Amino acid sequence: MSRAAAVLVVIGLACLGGAAQALRVPSAPRCPVFPASNPWNKRVDSLPVTQNSATIIGSIGAGTGLHADFGSGLWEGSPIGIPFDVVWRSTPRARVTFEYDDESDHVGYPIPKGVHVEGGSDHHALLLDKSACRLYELGGLERRQGRWHAWAGATWSLRSNRVRPAGWTSADAAGLPIFPGLARYDEVRRGVIDHALRFTVQRTRRAYVYPARHYASDLTSPNLPPMGLRVRLKASFDVRSFPRQARIVLVALKRYGMIVADNGSDWYITGAPNRGWSNDQLHTLARVKGSDFEVVETRSLRP
Repeated sequence: MSRAAAVLVVIGLACLGGAAQALRVPSAPRCPVFPASNPWNKRVDSLPVTQNSATIIGSIGAGTGLHADFGSGLWEGSPIGIPFDVVWRSTPRARVTFEYDDESDHVGYPIPKGVHVEGGSDHHALLLDKSACRLYELGGLERRQGRWHAWAGATWSLRSNRVRPAGWTSADAAGLPIFPGLARYDEVRRGVIDHALRFTVQRTRRAYVYPARHYASDLTSPNLPPMGLRVRLKASFDVRSFPRQARIVLVALKRYGMIVADNGSDWYITGAPNRGWSNDQLHTLARVKGSDFEVVETRSLRP
């Protein structure tokens, strides 16, 4: 084997194995997407299944298929997925007023001119400051009489495992950061997603489990998932027949699983829009049903 070939093999093995941390964003290569010990970045393929796994899965929809809530092109005039902006120390900081004022971080938010805001009703704006390795997230962002307003805003150091105060929301109903749970095209282009993904369910419980910090339901049935619940694709599920982009997503769901992060359509996985996505490939994820997942016990993941 030539030296060049050996190097390629080493790189390939590094991509396929457990990563030290989630793949860095190409436009912010100095910033981790949280430490290796962060729950988003920990593999769950060897963790035990909870006793009530089948019941929880049934409440979400055992016969319902996965849906990639991201892709290329436009849907109802907006990019498909939750966009993000990489900003810099020189990006002007803006003051934002909040509906959930007591549970929002009152800091200057680096909102660039032409900020990318999610379409639909959620209007999320995700801002990664590559000079400080800090993540700023806003939900329901809009301009009102020349000023920025959102329902909530939160910020995290990407070098820390610190979470929101107990009971606090964020731009996400679960009080979680959104960005680390997105499926990003740059990851798929490199061949691996090495972190948990974020997904929504229609009915959640009035409870949350770590790393979630907030609930958004009045329902108390123990058969419903709490915010922060983590599921994984069963090891027995054969992914070989799926096209490349879908297969990479499914391998990640076997290794890292996905986390209940918000109320919404059942089994909708979140990602960032990009023209490189193949919507045809992503649509094949509908062949994967809720019954192909299991709930994992995650108490050991707390850093």
